[in-house]
Amino acid sequence: MTVEEKRELTSRQRAFLRSEAHSLHPLVMVGRDGVNDAVAAALAEAAERHELVKVKFQAHKDEAKQLSAELASLAGCTLVSVTGFTALYYKQNADRSKRIYDLKTLSVNEDNL
Repeated sequence: MTVEEKRELTSRQRAFLRSEAHSLHPLVMVGRDGVNDAVAAALAEAAERHELVKVKFQAHKDEAKQLSAELASLAGCTLVSVTGFTALYYKQNADRSKRIYDLKTLSVNEDNL
């Protein structure tokens, strides 16, 4: 992980990412088995490709906030927010030329979508 990935997101960055995620559909589902290595691997893979990923909790809904934080650490992602039973994660692409979201200027690189 780079230093940029480990830093906390500002409220403006979180708001920007939440607004960009509004039209996204969940790519990873947490089922009755809960958070495990397979779910963490699926999130890490999706984050490498998309940077911004929604995860839907179909089971363990009463523990969604706790499990979201655990999943973020297992997958090496930043937890942006948890709304209801859906968590939003962000992981900046290490390759600058492939980055979709620029958190410094709060803009989207349309060429990489």
